[in-house]
Amino acid sequence: MKKLLNEFKEFAVRGNVMDMAVGVVIGGAFGKIVSSLVADIIMPVLSLITGRINLTALSVTVPAALEGAKPITITYGNFLQTVLDFIAIAFSIFLVIQAMNRLKRKKEAAAPPLSEPGREEVLLTEIRDLLKNKD
Repeated sequence: MKKLLNEFKEFAVRGNVMDMAVGVVIGGAFGKIVSSLVADIIMPVLSLITGRINLTALSVTVPAALEGAKPITITYGNFLQTVLDFIAIAFSIFLVIQAMNRLKRKKEAAAPPLSEPGREEVLLTEIRDLLKNKD
């Protein structure tokens, strides 16, 4: 039992597990931000463009096959709304990642290029290589 606890302790405090835990917490917070962006900004704009269509109200009712049974309601509008939410969220995340990559590229481009080694360094490198090959 003690060995099992020690193995669990090693696993729990390992760097990768801690990094993953931080990623999950930050991912949850980021998910809330993206969901708010979609629900509070993007979807109202799409609603204006599409004429304020309420997709969740769309449904089809299939009459009951047996007497006395209730008819079946297929609410395909919920599915369409979920698909639209997914597309909006995926596009929002794409735009955020694209912006981050653009900033990263600018930072890499701003880094000064490595300078060529001086004449003395080249000469010392050649001497070192000659001494290494001599043995």
